[in-house]
Amino acid sequence: MLHVLRQIARTGIKTEPPPSPAEEMVVVARLQEQILRTLGRALTIRQVDAGSCNGCELEIHALSNPYYNLEGLGIRFVASPRHADVLLVTGPVSKHMAIALKRTYDATPDPKLVIAAGDCGCSGGIFGESYASLGRVANVIPVDVAIPGCPPTPTALLRGVLAALSKAAPPVEPRLDASAATNADEPAP
Repeated sequence: MLHVLRQIARTGIKTEPPPSPAEEMVVVARLQEQILRTLGRALTIRQVDAGSCNGCELEIHALSNPYYNLEGLGIRFVASPRHADVLLVTGPVSKHMAIALKRTYDATPDPKLVIAAGDCGCSGGIFGESYASLGRVANVIPVDVAIPGCPPTPTALLRGVLAALSKAAPPVEPRLDASAATNADEPAP
């Protein structure tokens, strides 16, 4: 036991520093506003394992811990694709999962987004295309955002979800103020 304590004292703390609370609250408020403006409700994600080694899933589960606090941002995981806005797909698509992935994609209501997570989801990874694997997710369903990494960090996953959200945001149209609208109704001299 003493040996372990000495090693801890020599090594020190090797974790990320916590974010500044003041900046974090501003970012969270801005993100929640963007989600509500885009969707009018919480962003819901259905995670699909299409044949991964579960490394990506461990990082995805980390998004729900208090440090990353995905729920606090207004982003939730759901059990049914019928309730999802985003499909988060991990792993190379095995031939046995291709039909299930297509059905999940078809069951997700429009407008839907697909995020391919991890090197396997983006490019097939070390498995590629073979007798048992169809390779990357884009070979089976259309992908909107790809998050590379083996496995991608929770921060990279969060950035990918936010990139998908910004892709889903409708284009902003210029608004006329009230005085410009009344002047436009008057006939020209």
